[in-house]
Amino acid sequence: MKRVVLALGGNALGDNLHEQMIAVKIAAKAIVDLVEEGYEIIITHGNGPQVGMINLAMETATKVDESFFYIPMSVCVAMSQGYIGYDIQNALREELLSRNINKPVATIITQTVVDANDPAFKNPTKPIGAFYTKEEAEEMTKRGYDMIEDAGRGYRRVVASPMPVSIVESETIRTLVESGHIPITVGGGGIPVKEAQNRHLKGTSAVVDKDFASAKLAEELEADMLVILTAVEKVAIRFGKENQEWISKMSVDDANEYIKEGHFAPGSMLPKVEAAISFVKSGKDRKALITMLEKAKDGLVGKTGTEICN
Repeated sequence: MKRVVLALGGNALGDNLHEQMIAVKIAAKAIVDLVEEGYEIIITHGNGPQVGMINLAMETATKVDESFFYIPMSVCVAMSQGYIGYDIQNALREELLSRNINKPVATIITQTVVDANDPAFKNPTKPIGAFYTKEEAEEMTKRGYDMIEDAGRGYRRVVASPMPVSIVESETIRTLVESGHIPITVGGGGIPVKEAQNRHLKGTSAVVDKDFASAKLAEELEADMLVILTAVEKVAIRFGKENQEWISKMSVDDANEYIKEGHFAPGSMLPKVEAAISFVKSGKDRKALITMLEKAKDGLVGKTGTEICN
């Protein structure tokens, strides 16, 4: 039985609760198709729109009532894991029951260890939450927040995006997988935590890239394949140009060369390809696949998608 980490994008889950409830039902059908094919599935997901909505709601509350405290980013990520996981696990459960498949599903609130010395902490670049006036931003800076002017629209808080070092709950996840469960985990890249003395964990103001965290989890679970889901069927070079070319298979060396040539957009396809590379390089015979959700079943048997291998 092949073990597959399936990374769903946060944007694929919609921009609000209503859209998300529709999206997860569609996703559940494609995921259960893979379960019927005999794959061990571990589901990860993004949370970009969702964690932004939570952060905005919390910041708005502090403006309305000063008795509200600013909610740490780590807590916002935890909240997003809970409500996204709730919708995914219920949609999966319904789809499994409709096919008479008795397979438990569980959401795991997951923490991702990051390095306190990661260079990303010295240069926070990830904008989150509401827009503020210059005066409000100056006040927030006094409270220890990093603020930037954002394209003439006002000031926004920015946080770091460090690389994942390890997944705290990976052994719990492994136990669930090996006992026949489908875990939903590493939501939004995991709750970012730093390791203090005596292995104590402390939440930090950051966000972890979902694809890199999924690659780290796949490595720790010794998965056979990491599947990163996106809006296109295959990866392309010279994307959007007349000589655009869809790629069905590329080696790690090929992928690195394409990166050097600037074929993949930062914040879009680039982190997906880089995460795929990191997983493939982590062990022998490991492969990654980048494709869209509805093509995942065909992609896993080599009919479509972009496969990255050594």
